[in-house]
Amino acid sequence: MKYFIVKYQGPFGFIKPWTAVRDSETFSQQFLTPSIVAGLERKLFPELLNQPYGIYKIIGHRLSYDKMNDQQEQIQPKGWNKTKDVLSREYAILTRIVLLNPVLWLAFENEEDAKRANQQHICLCRNEDILYPTLDYPELVSAIDFNSNNELFNGFELVFEESDKSFLVGYNRFDNGSPMHGWLRIVGNPINSLQ
Repeated sequence: MKYFIVKYQGPFGFIKPWTAVRDSETFSQQFLTPSIVAGLERKLFPELLNQPYGIYKIIGHRLSYDKMNDQQEQIQPKGWNKTKDVLSREYAILTRIVLLNPVLWLAFENEEDAKRANQQHICLCRNEDILYPTLDYPELVSAIDFNSNNELFNGFELVFEESDKSFLVGYNRFDNGSPMHGWLRIVGNPINSLQ
């Protein structure tokens, strides 16, 4: 089987854990969950917005980065506190992890889909975290090379299937809260700064 591969890069990529499973249990910044991949697909192919939840065009992905960096963000909860005659909302500090210099490969079976994806930017979970395509044309590679070439396609990929290696990565709010499972494929060294 042949894949058409598109490569995206950016100076940072803030991967927000969109799962109901605490990140301390899954360390989810290192991989993309099914809901994140479905969201990326709908950004690239808006005609899929009318389709039932699922992943239709992206058949594989790979994510690597230079390092992780903790960043703090000030937030306010939705609720209001009432004391005497004053309504107030407290502030809190939330720590999130930023991936520095991420590289994301997306794999497609269809060349036209890969060409369309290769002409657009993507956002990894937040609009300000933009990654741009870096190849002039999508690369044609075998599925075996994509899944095993330690030098070209190193990175983490959550394979969206249940097996004895699978773990819970969250609950899909677009599919009646159904559990999302997968197992982690690690190709080469996903942390680029260690190479």
